[in-house]
Amino acid sequence: MHQHTAHADNGRPGAEPPKAAGAVSESAPASSADDYEAIRRLLQQAVTQGGLPGILAEVRDGDRQWFGTAGVADTRTGRERSQHDRFRIGSISKTFVATVVLQLAAEGRLSLDDTVEQWLPGVVHGHHHDGAGVNIRMLLNHTSGIFNYTDDQEALNRHETHTPESLAQIAVSHPPAFTPGSGWAYSNTNYVLAGMITERATGRGLAEEITERISRPLGLTGTYLPHGGDPTIHGPHSRHYTKLFRTDPDAPVHDATELDSSMFWAAGGMISTAGDLNRFFGALLGGRILPPDQQHDMFTTVPTRDWISNAAYGLGVSSVGLPCGKTVWGMGGCALRIVVLHLWRPRWRTVGHHQRQR
Repeated sequence: MHQHTAHADNGRPGAEPPKAAGAVSESAPASSADDYEAIRRLLQQAVTQGGLPGILAEVRDGDRQWFGTAGVADTRTGRERSQHDRFRIGSISKTFVATVVLQLAAEGRLSLDDTVEQWLPGVVHGHHHDGAGVNIRMLLNHTSGIFNYTDDQEALNRHETHTPESLAQIAVSHPPAFTPGSGWAYSNTNYVLAGMITERATGRGLAEEITERISRPLGLTGTYLPHGGDPTIHGPHSRHYTKLFRTDPDAPVHDATELDSSMFWAAGGMISTAGDLNRFFGALLGGRILPPDQQHDMFTTVPTRDWISNAAYGLGVSSVGLPCGKTVWGMGGCALRIVVLHLWRPRWRTVGHHQRQR
């Protein structure tokens, strides 16, 4: 995102990247072993044919767990990806934020029908924006129509760090995409505002709410929202690489591991691990985090537009219909084209992470 937060690195993985590797926590039936072998091949193809520096995937199927990698965690040292590596999860952060908001609704500390103006007077105002016409539910399911601040890269690049208020100001300097409730458009601004409302309702920082309500109770030791613009990833982690949206083969590769996360914050600033994400989504979709009414709210979807094919969006989660006829639930995330995807359906869960150079 911000042009000063990524450092040039013209290094490339070695000519012969490490073969895809995988491990199963306990003996698996032959059919599962075949599935895992197919995943190994896909991981290796992503590196050898797709040009990725490294990729990992973790699958949990009942009591069985499989973890696989291909490529490297560091193109300079050749270190392989680890099951314990932490990485930026991008918009999967939205699922955590929506969960906290729904917990607050269950406690009666706010209502999904409350308007943005009630909680953040004067913040969503100007250029035909009106916070009095936008409620919290519209923020969480992207039907608010509020402009997506990350679409204004010029404004973001004027400053090295950002506050939630400054991100909201960028958004309302543009007209809305549509009248609140009349359409659907993915907007990171929605979750910045949801994070601001959470802090206003609780009197505590969003990072603390996520830790106390989700990470600590579930034992997600590698999951957290950085404070302010903290650029580091604490604990073991892979390097993060990007070509900054350039697609030409000779585009320079930048090391974006140290990244000012203030530009993403509640919309996509969190850090986690594959195992933590599987544990979180397993508890969430299993009904162990939210009461039934809020669970119903979260998984009540609206149609999407100009987004992922065959997808519908709930409150911080999405469903995707697969060609085989199955429907999976979860969320994906991308920061500077560093991509994470988590999908879940009964009997299995999978999470994948890769550093995309292209």
